[in-house]
Amino acid sequence: MKKTMTISVLAASVALGLGVSAAAFAAKVPAGVQLAAKQEMTRNNGSEPESLDPMLAESVPANLITADLFEGLTATDNEGKLHPGVAESWKQTDPTTWVFKLRKNAKWSNGTPVTADDFVYGIRRLVDPKLAAPYASTYGMFFVNGLAASEGKKPLTEVGVKALDKYTLELKTPFPVSFMPALVANAQLGPAPKAVIEKFGKDWTKPANMVSNGAYVLKDWQVNSKVVIEKNAQYWDAKNVTLTKVTYTPVESQDADVKQYLAGQNDFVYQLPPGAYEKYKAELPKDIKNSTILSVRYYGLNNRDPLMKDVRVRKALSMVVDRDILAQKITADGQVPAYSVIVKGLSGIEPTTYEWAKWPMAKRVEEAKKLLAAAGVKPGTPIKLSYNTSDYHKKMAIFMASEWKTKLGLNTAMENMEFKVFLKKRHDGEYQIARNGWSVDYNDATSMLSIVQCENSQNDNFNCNKQAEELIKQGNMTQDVAKRKQLLTQAGKIIMDDYPAIPVLQYTVPRLVKPYVGGYSEKNPMDRYRSKDFYIIKH
Repeated sequence: MKKTMTISVLAASVALGLGVSAAAFAAKVPAGVQLAAKQEMTRNNGSEPESLDPMLAESVPANLITADLFEGLTATDNEGKLHPGVAESWKQTDPTTWVFKLRKNAKWSNGTPVTADDFVYGIRRLVDPKLAAPYASTYGMFFVNGLAASEGKKPLTEVGVKALDKYTLELKTPFPVSFMPALVANAQLGPAPKAVIEKFGKDWTKPANMVSNGAYVLKDWQVNSKVVIEKNAQYWDAKNVTLTKVTYTPVESQDADVKQYLAGQNDFVYQLPPGAYEKYKAELPKDIKNSTILSVRYYGLNNRDPLMKDVRVRKALSMVVDRDILAQKITADGQVPAYSVIVKGLSGIEPTTYEWAKWPMAKRVEEAKKLLAAAGVKPGTPIKLSYNTSDYHKKMAIFMASEWKTKLGLNTAMENMEFKVFLKKRHDGEYQIARNGWSVDYNDATSMLSIVQCENSQNDNFNCNKQAEELIKQGNMTQDVAKRKQLLTQAGKIIMDDYPAIPVLQYTVPRLVKPYVGGYSEKNPMDRYRSKDFYIIKH
């Protein structure tokens, strides 16, 4: 996604299928903390969600809201730790079979029970070609016949998901998936209310129609203005949900976001403007937050484009970007240079780097010029860089354009557009170079590799390396952890040597959060913060 968890004793135990008491992990307000009488919070979400249908949600802004509205078999808290969700317990009965036991007190917001059939329907719906879900192949690959079903080659009834009884769900995988408990924390693999969807069709996500099973229900949705959610009285753990109302705002301008924060109009900034971190660290030390997360900032190169399909051009564009200056002078918020889409801290793979990354810039530029000349690209050649409207993305784009102009003589035209429009154009391949970013949905190499794998629905670069694909397949089939890591690392290097994209930075998330907002943790490697874990301290 556009964002798994740290390995903790809890995560390790549940991954092994040990029974866990849900009550032991309910979010609680620390002893001695006095709560405010009004438990409401306003947080900026960065942009308008493209959808609040959990199977269609793709971006971080959309997934943050759907995680509040819908709960999967498991869930991750604000430290990124794994907890039981609708499932009370689970176990891996053989290398390719997982069985989840559902709690009997889980209900939809209309009071009806959440059952195993709701998960069967939800997963089948995700991979149904008729829905055209962005995550269909990304997640479909983890279920027997899931990928084939997403391509219309197998019937949905043959996908590896089955209700053994009303409260027991079986998942069959085509290869061992040790991280399945973390994977199913994502709302895309959660339950869906069949009767409601069939009754209202696309309108089922409207506030008056939506039925959800998470800690919150949808109260109001005013496009480009706000999304308002309220506490779900039917939620199984409602007694431990403190916030009664959360308002998400879709402010794309970081400067406007900060101004609203300073004026007391929101409690939670989505992200500070580039270069602002040190200023607010000094001025508002109690409000400033910053975390390094399992995410990469990169520029996608359309491998189908007449110019970008030449690997020499792609390599030259990547070589001349000074990531150190970008990190230290332009964004200046703690991010570190990246030379691979595989970021530090990701499980099951090692990041690799390019040999030329250690070269003096003059040598890199000289080599890049030779590559362009060999490809027949002359100085003055026009290229186009697209990005979604944002001060942050604009500042980075200006830097990239300057690098290509001053070092290679290329003329970059820049176009920006509203996020939903940009997202569609990127998926449709209607771009040459496009700003992109990816945050893992679970802490395993396969989550990050998805953006550069053949035929993956999240691969907007449209690259494909069959040799790497075979290595990934071999890695996923083995139960030897060390061997799998070796194979996936090798595959990652081969893909990056094809230069399908230009990775530039590993994300940090610098933001301002009001000191009276309790429950925020800077230990969260996914930057997913569910409203269930927040509370407002008396102030």
